[in-house]
Amino acid sequence: MNSPYFVLFLSFVVLWLSARLGAEFRKQQLLEDDLRHDLDVVVGATLTLLGLIIGFTFSMAVSRYDQRKNDEEAEANAISTEYVRANLLPDADATRVRALLRDYLDQRILFYQSQNEERLGQINRATAQLQNDLWSAVLAPAAARPTTPVLPLALSGMNDVLNSQGYTQAAWWNRIPIAAWVLMITIAVFANMMFGYGARRRKAGVIHMLVLPLVLSIAFFLIADIDSPRRGVIRVSPQNLISLARSLHVQ
Repeated sequence: MNSPYFVLFLSFVVLWLSARLGAEFRKQQLLEDDLRHDLDVVVGATLTLLGLIIGFTFSMAVSRYDQRKNDEEAEANAISTEYVRANLLPDADATRVRALLRDYLDQRILFYQSQNEERLGQINRATAQLQNDLWSAVLAPAAARPTTPVLPLALSGMNDVLNSQGYTQAAWWNRIPIAAWVLMITIAVFANMMFGYGARRRKAGVIHMLVLPLVLSIAFFLIADIDSPRRGVIRVSPQNLISLARSLHVQ
C-alpha cells in the first residue's frame, strides 16, 4: 500500500480478470428472466455497499492527510517559538541552541521530502541525536540557575519541539488498516464477477469489464495516494518548515 501506482495496476488487473471470469460462467449457463432480475438486485446492492465503504475509507484517508498537514504546521510553530525563547538563555547557550535548531529544522525538512528508506534511517538517527543535544543545551543552564523564573519557558518550548516530532511520526504511521483494504477488494472482486456474469450481450459485457474495473481502480488509487505519506501524487509538503528555515538562515 506504499505504492499507489502499484495499487492502481494490480487492482485493475484483478478486477478485470474477475469480470472476465464471471463472463466465462455466463457462457456456460444462460440466465432466465427471474434469475437475472434477482442477480441485478444483488449486483446493485453489492455496488451500493462497495460505494459506501469506498466513501468511508476515502474519508479516513483524507482525515489522516489533514492530520499530517496540521502536525507539520504545529512542528514549525514549536521550532519558531523555541528559537525566540532561546534569547532567555545565557548568550553562549542561546547561540548553541539556535544553531542546533537550524540543523534540526533542516533534518525535519528532509524527513518530509525523503523517499529512500536508507536515507530516512540516517535522517531519523541524526534527528534523535539533535534532540538529545537540544535538550541538554537547555537543561544545563536551567539546572545551573533553578531560581531564574524565565528559564522554564525555554524548557517548556523545547519540550513542545520534541513532542511535535513524536506527534508527526505517529500521524505518518497512522494508515488505513489492511483489513479495510481486504474488505474493499473482496467486495469489488465479487461485484465484478456478478457484473460480468449478468451482462446481457457480449459487447455490453466487454464495455462493463473495462469501465467498472477502471473506475474502481482509480478510486483505490486515489485512496492509496492520499493515505501514502511519501509516494504518489498527493503528499504533505513541508511548506511551513521550509519558510521557517529560510527566515532563520537569513537571520
